[in-house]
Amino acid sequence: MITPMSVRAIRGAVQVEANTAEAIAAGTKELLAEILRSNAVSVDSVISVLLTATPDLNAAFPAAAAREVGFESTPLLCAVEIDVVGALPRVVRALATVETELSSKEISHIYLGGAKALRRDIAQ
Repeated sequence: MITPMSVRAIRGAVQVEANTAEAIAAGTKELLAEILRSNAVSVDSVISVLLTATPDLNAAFPAAAAREVGFESTPLLCAVEIDVVGALPRVVRALATVETELSSKEISHIYLGGAKALRRDIAQ
């Protein structure tokens, strides 16, 4: 029996080392690669990705890094997170909409590095 494809959303976040283009790119690439790997999803199955950065990250667009690793034809959007006092600094977040055979309960949401503190209940 063939399992039908469904549209699912996958969340993730990574805390980057510094407000530099290199650190933002490295963190974004690591986060997106782990989202794909952990959920057995190919770039071709990704419908779109919303990327956000905390206000202290303004050295580069996370979407630029995503395009460097295969997301050239994927709709991407960058936004700035709400500037909440005491929030974890230097965080890039992703919300990827994908086509997959996985159920909602089988989706692995990815929280890397210091961003594990954001979702201790599901962090790797």
